[in-house]
Amino acid sequence: MRFELRQVSLDSIPNSLRKAHQYRLLNEPSHAESICRDVLNVDAHNQQALDILALALTDQFWLHQHLAERFAEAMALRARLTDPYRRAYLTGLILERRAMAMFHHDGSASAFPVYEGLLSAMEAYERAIQVSPNRDDNAILRWNACVRILRRHPVLARQDSKQPSPSDLRQPARGTGGRPERPRTFRRAS
Repeated sequence: MRFELRQVSLDSIPNSLRKAHQYRLLNEPSHAESICRDVLNVDAHNQQALDILALALTDQFWLHQHLAERFAEAMALRARLTDPYRRAYLTGLILERRAMAMFHHDGSASAFPVYEGLLSAMEAYERAIQVSPNRDDNAILRWNACVRILRRHPVLARQDSKQPSPSDLRQPARGTGGRPERPRTFRRAS
């Protein structure tokens, strides 16, 4: 018997992507990954499939198996997204999840790369905040989560005086018109 992949029909894509999303929610990222690869095999530019596949790959970062390959593929998929907000937001998620997977796996031994990863994620979230559609505060929520992680784990903060300490990282304040003010960015030392 030969084992060959079969193509899904174009008509089945919406239902297939709903299933992929459900598999992610059920903590079955490998099933979501498989479905998205099937969809992309017949519709290579499907934005939802690219998005879900990248997220399914990040769901597997915690396994710490082939982390570098999964990270590289997730970043390549993210680059294929056409929406600037979604591309920036997903960049932040990928960087944040890689940093946290390294921290959970290696603990304080990985403090510097985790810190740098979280700062890079926050920079991506800042870009997403700048182009976010109205009433979409997801990037702000992720920014705040990164700030709380850095505050909760001071071991992650660099001893470099040019870097902000976790207590210097402020949550974005609410501004006029119901929209939050944009968080203040900081520059990483070269």
